[in-house]
Amino acid sequence: MPYQVPRVQVVPQADDQVAFQVDGQERLRWHTASRYPRPFFFPLLGPSGRSVIRMGHPAAPDHGHHRALWWGHQSIGGVNFWEERGGTQQIRQEDWVHYQDGPDEAAMVVKIGWFDTHKSKLMQQELVATCRPLANGETWLELQTTFTSSVDDLPLGKTNFGFLGLRVAASMSAHYGGGKLTGSDGSAGEKENFAKPRKWMDYSGPIVGEKVEGVTWFDHPANPRHPTFWHVRDDGWMSAAFCLNEAYTLKKEQPLRLRYGLHVHAWPVEGSMADARFQAFAKTPAWEVVKADRPWRVQLRRVEK
Repeated sequence: MPYQVPRVQVVPQADDQVAFQVDGQERLRWHTASRYPRPFFFPLLGPSGRSVIRMGHPAAPDHGHHRALWWGHQSIGGVNFWEERGGTQQIRQEDWVHYQDGPDEAAMVVKIGWFDTHKSKLMQQELVATCRPLANGETWLELQTTFTSSVDDLPLGKTNFGFLGLRVAASMSAHYGGGKLTGSDGSAGEKENFAKPRKWMDYSGPIVGEKVEGVTWFDHPANPRHPTFWHVRDDGWMSAAFCLNEAYTLKKEQPLRLRYGLHVHAWPVEGSMADARFQAFAKTPAWEVVKADRPWRVQLRRVEK
């Protein structure tokens, strides 16, 4: 059978960047350069070709740590991994494990270390990111992360901030643009959704001209503390806040795995369609990295039931 170029590819770029491409056109980019305090994703392109996420707060210069779509936590063993206060990079990619191209989706597996101010590793993170193009230029981004403590009983403090933050384009926000926050129960706005448990959260709004696009963020039902509590703001911010209501102790022999799905879509969110996508995501097995024959050292596959 003649060789066919994979439609969806993970393509390493200069300056420690990785592009997820569909038919040669970029949908998503991953940044890991040491000049940044942490790795992050930017841009994440909607059907219009515009990024539905942005770098930084539209009106707060002290929120430079809002790096579009990024990992962090305000209290890991008492160390702040959220705000950027200068100094050396504390969350850094230590190695890439695997890149996998395919006709329907592409995947990246990386190892990330969380280091305290004394350069001691407190936590190891394995991140699996898969990108699948959908109809009409939409995108499904699946993030599976596994945290493993380097010490016994690592305390993850009670905080609104962590583990994953997302800031939408200013025009999509409710305060600076014409956007709208919607929770899985149909409730709208910050007041009705802040610190509330929801299966999914959506931010939709105008992106260019009269076009409306959005991001629906799904919390997988296998996650501890599902449905997660959400830290959301009308200014364009949303985060599945794992430790919003209570602290968590990460034990050395019991890794913490979290799975999230992000649907980048056209038009305002439709609750019934989002519910259907949540149900489909709920039935999807987790990813696992397994040994493979050449030409690959390892392979990414769904866990067999």
